[in-house]
Amino acid sequence: MKRALLALLAVIVIVPLAVFAYQTMQHPDRAYPAQPVADKAAQLQRGAYLARAGDCMACHTARGGEPYAGGRGIATPFGDVVAPNITPDAKTGIGDWSADDFWRALHNGRGRDGRFLYPVFPYTSYTKVSREDSDAMYAWLRTVAPVQQQNREHALRFPYNQRWLLAGWRALYFKPGVYEPVAAKPADWNRGAYLVQGLGHCAACHSSRNALGATSARGDLAGGLIPISNWYAPALTPDAATGLGDWQVADLAALLKTGVSGRSAVYGPMAEVVRQSLQYLHDDDVQAMAVYLKSLPQHAPPPAAEAVTRDTERLLAQGGKLYDKHCVECHGAEGAGKPPAYPRLAGNNGIVASSVNPIRMVLNGGYPPSTAGNPRPYGMPPYGPEMNNDEVAAVVTYIRMSWGNRGAPVGPGEVSRYRTVPLE
Repeated sequence: MKRALLALLAVIVIVPLAVFAYQTMQHPDRAYPAQPVADKAAQLQRGAYLARAGDCMACHTARGGEPYAGGRGIATPFGDVVAPNITPDAKTGIGDWSADDFWRALHNGRGRDGRFLYPVFPYTSYTKVSREDSDAMYAWLRTVAPVQQQNREHALRFPYNQRWLLAGWRALYFKPGVYEPVAAKPADWNRGAYLVQGLGHCAACHSSRNALGATSARGDLAGGLIPISNWYAPALTPDAATGLGDWQVADLAALLKTGVSGRSAVYGPMAEVVRQSLQYLHDDDVQAMAVYLKSLPQHAPPPAAEAVTRDTERLLAQGGKLYDKHCVECHGAEGAGKPPAYPRLAGNNGIVASSVNPIRMVLNGGYPPSTAGNPRPYGMPPYGPEMNNDEVAAVVTYIRMSWGNRGAPVGPGEVSRYRTVPLE
């Protein structure tokens, strides 16, 4: 018995130490040395474009703060992670980082001092980025105005504040590797895959996460609730009811570029992504992303229609009257909308896949992003002050179960949960 306990204790101690040592000694970043650059001006231009494509400013700029000076707290289920200063300030930024240091962070999730980085920084996606593109981003960031702003400590709960435990997380959920083009696919497909899987880090929101914060293996880009922010990022797969279904490539490209299309409009966190990042991408890159996304495999069969109970009938009748009173003028009697000003509700995957987004929109209203392709977006007024929880539940149920939509009915308890959640 004593020997068994000693053996168990040895396993408990030795295995974690071995994992930590293995993770610490691994340096896959060294397999990709920097290459000489002939045209420095072109590299800087490319770096600025790529930093915009990766939406680096979104996390590394605090509201009202200097660009890229960090300080923005990012809420997670494990506590707050504070984005660092990535301006070229030598004391508080990355001024004393080399191109190799920057590449190590993107490709291998390790800081200049070798410490494991928390995966809120999406190196699990950025590892797909090529060394050439990493060096271009680094070169451009060196031209940003340096800001001396001390980095704040993360506010993570125990045991998540024990950084060494990331060795185990990485062993389970992270495999570094630059994107390798698929020879059988055309150039635009490969370009789209590179952007979606890498700099775009679309899986960070559009995939569900497990209890340890890793994206679920159940389905790439199959949709998921964004932790803390309480917005649902719908599936980008071709699932008929909850994904892109019969969307055309042109519809999806328009949505990514302008925030609106003939099929839908973006709100919440995705509106920020379009406004700050995607609208600035070249048309061929946006097209390539759409081509790739439309090629993804389907993950789930269409959901069965919900059984209509007496309670559901009551909700539908009440919701229909509320819809006729408040919604029909913009969205139409058949939910067809008036795109791109007023999005369609019939066949809208963001409405069917989850009740969260339609509840929040009815309660708080909102606007798509203002972009070059849609400079004066039409907004949705808030009905939270006007409708009680039962009424919001009724109209959302009506929208989710009408015109061929196969969503489930919504109860007033669900509405109450999101009534006090801010829109942003």
